[in-house]
Amino acid sequence: MATESELREAICEVGRRLWVRSQVAANDGNISVRMEDGSILCTPTMVSKGFMACEELVKLTPDGRLIGPGRPSSEALLHLACFCARSDINAVVHAHPPYATAFAALGRPVPTRYLTEIAVALWEVPCAEYATPGTMEVPESALPMLATADAFLLRNHGVVTVGRDLWEAYYRMETVEQGAKVATVIAQLGGAPAFDEEQLRDLAAIRRDSGLGVRPDDYNPGGCIERTVQGWGKTASHDNGGNGQ
Repeated sequence: MATESELREAICEVGRRLWVRSQVAANDGNISVRMEDGSILCTPTMVSKGFMACEELVKLTPDGRLIGPGRPSSEALLHLACFCARSDINAVVHAHPPYATAFAALGRPVPTRYLTEIAVALWEVPCAEYATPGTMEVPESALPMLATADAFLLRNHGVVTVGRDLWEAYYRMETVEQGAKVATVIAQLGGAPAFDEEQLRDLAAIRRDSGLGVRPDDYNPGGCIERTVQGWGKTASHDNGGNGQ
């Protein structure tokens, strides 16, 4: 298991890559990881992801109580809900890659049934209902997506990817944007046939054999919104070990 110092460095590196690849602009986007003790390490509010310092990252309890200095973005509410709803999630990346975000503005899922790599890696990239940024509407709209998807769009907003570790979540963000670019070019060229049923069965088998896909036992969104509402904006007490339990 990576140390806190290593995770801080990794978050800053992922932030830099998102910025270099124009998947975030200005202070857009958020990154978080769940550490071994259950606490959450996340990016601070109002900081460019391309120029973060490791010491600026913020620690939270699983229910959103602040551990130590710093101020998290209000979008950390979404991240906390993801960690609560899926026991297999240990990292969340939220960004605004332009092609995929264009699909989000249209309220359309990113097509994944044209390329084998994207179909196997993601299977689907659905679009959540519109939610006002900075409110509990955002995690409420996201929770149903997590039942089947490891990547999804926030309507008129951006993209969220999750993973068993930070790099898996980050690479899924790259894959979503690549899929959106390819789908856009396909549309410009007049369209292309999607996979047929037999091809989809074969690709689904590859996913199963690779351990991909959401297992029903990992998904339990019950009480996640309530827990976050109770903890958000508060400071962790020293007597509970900072774990929010």
